[in-house]
This record gives sequence, structure tokens and C-alpha cells, in this order.
Amino acid sequence: MTTRILYLLVPSLLALAACSQTAKTAQTPVAPPPVLETMTDPATGSPVIAGPVLKGTAPRTPGKTSSVGAPAGQSADALNTTSSTERAEAAAPPATAERRLGSTVASLGDPSQPGFWVKTPLVQSETNGRIVNPANGKSAKVRLIPLGGAAGGGSQVSLPALQLIGVSLTDLPTIEVYSG
Repeated sequence: MTTRILYLLVPSLLALAACSQTAKTAQTPVAPPPVLETMTDPATGSPVIAGPVLKGTAPRTPGKTSSVGAPAGQSADALNTTSSTERAEAAAPPATAERRLGSTVASLGDPSQPGFWVKTPLVQSETNGRIVNPANGKSAKVRLIPLGGAAGGGSQVSLPALQLIGVSLTDLPTIEVYSG
């Protein structure tokens, strides 16, 4: 009986000893990275927080250039290429019966795409429609364009349409959408 116990106990002890040896040899000391002791930011003159010295540069996006020192982009009014006649037609009250499709959260769509349009998951095919800002009652006739996603998902609205219904381009208002 004791011989059997020894035959079982000895291999177990040897296995444990091998594990402890492997753990000791696997840990090799790693030298800490060099630390930047003192430096001042040339732009502000403030001291820079001590930390590791970084080498190399951040990855760059191919074809992109730095915007530091570049003039600001075009204003929203400059991007709005609709005429005063087009704006007046879009602001006119509806001439035919409309059907309410629902409400959606509106965000600015591609400002380089001209015209009055809304990309929304509330429609399955392109059709004419109208959007209303319930906060002020202003509306705009638009082209409703299907946008994938759930019906409760947000919609993308053209820059001229947002301006016409009196919405700030950085807001995310809930608007009402009508077809017809």
C-alpha cells in the first residue's frame, strides 16, 4: 500500500517542482523605459509632466495633411447653394394631403450634397415629403431618401433644409416627417 502511494506521490512532486522551475526561469527582468526628467512646452512655457520617452511618430492617414495653421473651412451659408426661389418653394405650405410617417432625430447630412433632402429609415423608396420642426412650427418640402436601419434610428438632413426649419447645425432635434 505504501509503495503504491509513493508511486503516485513521487511523479506529482516532480511535476510540481518542474512547474516552479519554469516559473522562475520565465521571469526575466525588464529594464524600465527611460524617463524624461525635465522639459518645458515650447508653445506655453509650462513644464511637461515626466513620463517615458516616446520614439517614432504617430501613424498618419495616407493622403491627409495637417490642418494646423490652415484657414477655417467654408461657412454654412457658403455651403448652402440653394437660391432664394428654391428656399421659398421649399418653405411653402403643402398643396396636397400628407401622411405622417413619424418622428426622427435629425442630424446634419453631407453638406456638399445640394438641395432639400432627408435620408431616413422611415421610407422604403424615394418620394416627396416634408419635415417639420415642432419647436417652432417651421417646415420644408424635401426629397425623402431611404436610409438603412431601424425606424427609430436617426435621419440625415441636408444643410439647406436644416437652415430652413431653424435648426442649429450642431443640434440633434426631433423632427416630424410627412410623405405626400
